[in-house]
Amino acid sequence: MTDRASTYKTVAATIEPFNKKGVVVTEATTFQHDLEWDSLTVMDFVAAIEDEFDIMITMNMQAEIETVGQLVDTVVRLTT
Repeated sequence: MTDRASTYKTVAATIEPFNKKGVVVTEATTFQHDLEWDSLTVMDFVAAIEDEFDIMITMNMQAEIETVGQLVDTVVRLTT
């Protein structure tokens, strides 16, 4: 079982190669507004998260995830 703090750390590390603007990543960081990711970047990032945690994030789930904290909560839920 993965705890939330280590999940956050892994998610933040996975964000780094995609963080072209050097935004400071926190739980409240938004993918669309703060990181300014386009749809292709989002899809590549989601694939990286799915591979890292061996999970599947559906399109419906993706539509509801706006912040890093929400993503961490989703990953924790899918891995427990």
